[in-house]
Amino acid sequence: MEKRKQLKPEVLVPRLGEHLVERGLITAADLQNALDHQAAYRDANSAPPLLGSILIELGLIDQSSLDEAITEQIIQLRNALQDANLQLEKRVQQRTAELERALNKLAELNQLKANFISNISHELRTPLTHLKGYLELLLSQDLGPLSQSQDQALHIMQRSTERLEHLIEDLILFSTAERSTIALDVHPVNLANLGLAIINQSITKANEHQVTLHLNLAPSLPFVKADADKIAWVISQLIDNGIKFTSAGGKVTLRAEQIDQFVTVSVEDTGIGISPDKFEEIFEPFHQLDGSSTRRFGGTGLGLALVRKILDSHGSKIRVHSQPGLGSKFEFYLRTAEKQPKRD
Repeated sequence: MEKRKQLKPEVLVPRLGEHLVERGLITAADLQNALDHQAAYRDANSAPPLLGSILIELGLIDQSSLDEAITEQIIQLRNALQDANLQLEKRVQQRTAELERALNKLAELNQLKANFISNISHELRTPLTHLKGYLELLLSQDLGPLSQSQDQALHIMQRSTERLEHLIEDLILFSTAERSTIALDVHPVNLANLGLAIINQSITKANEHQVTLHLNLAPSLPFVKADADKIAWVISQLIDNGIKFTSAGGKVTLRAEQIDQFVTVSVEDTGIGISPDKFEEIFEPFHQLDGSSTRRFGGTGLGLALVRKILDSHGSKIRVHSQPGLGSKFEFYLRTAEKQPKRD
């Protein structure tokens, strides 16, 4: 077996020759002489000895002085490495502390934001209740007869207050979700009945936008484990978005089908579509892809953020399939209920 070469300490020391010259153990001429000998070995295509070996061979330094100089250099390199590691560790600690302070500040700001939204939303709810009450009194003509134009104006005001009420409820739900996990009332839910009810509720808005609604449910769809009110909110939000971003003549389709122990629910539209690199942005709170002051589409930018939070609390995920100009499909899944109630 070939004997393994022993590693010499000299290979650990960079610029040994310059160190020997600085210490006065050899002269610059001695160093150049040794380097010339090394070059001669290379020119002869043979492996040159280490610089220290050549210096000893030429009688320019003794082994003891060379070993002492190498040891000194190794100790200096080790000390320099320890100092560098110490400085690096201090910098890491400083950066970690700075990051923790920044994260704490961010958490504090997020909490303040959530509290502000919650407080403002609840404060808005009280005067809105008064407005709704008096509008109902006026529309019922309990406060006196109305002309046709007055009646039309009051109906417009009533629709606006209803929209404002929905926005306030979204803000309250969002602020609640930001401060804590969303509380769920989970029980077996009949998605077929739920889907039909949501489609019926959305027909008026779809007709206003000249968009057709379709309901496509697999036969004998099983009940799912879910909070019926919150899943209804999710589906309604997805359908509203589909109607909002679909031009006249387009369509929005609600589908549900069983796959193994899950039911997959999807809302697909023929609208403007979304670029794949924007998929994450659309779920950011208060974010609008069209953020200009003259943007065409209204809304707070909370809808999809709340959709994700509600589905996360159900142990589900929202998936997006879309391309600009080719419509969008939002899809999620719900686990089927262990015990299937009897159908009506």
